[in-house]
Amino acid sequence: MHEKYDLIRNIQKRPAMYLGQPSITHLRTFLAGYFFARHQLGELETDQEKHFDNFQTWIQEKFKITSSQSWDKIILFFSQDEHKALEQFFELFDEFSRTERNGATPVIPQTFHSTTKKGSNKL
Repeated sequence: MHEKYDLIRNIQKRPAMYLGQPSITHLRTFLAGYFFARHQLGELETDQEKHFDNFQTWIQEKFKITSSQSWDKIILFFSQDEHKALEQFFELFDEFSRTERNGATPVIPQTFHSTTKKGSNKL
């Protein structure tokens, strides 16, 4: 079986093959189903899966979101549409993969917040 990060990178290369259409919501659903199946088969959680569990908190900190919205909904909120949100996910995932090793959580540039009113970044 693929490691989680290999799977995500394969999805990035050919999203339609895995997701049907390029959509961050479809990605979230695919990953949830994939890991549910692994759990049902009795597969142990890998180090990458444990590491990815931090992605939710990382996204909330990066976008300065305090609500309980899932990472896909947060990214979608700050994107034009599902397709752009999926592209943004892959950029954020690459950054998460690099920065999480260093213990740093860079904050998203203000330009991404320009579509919301100041102080209204609660979903």
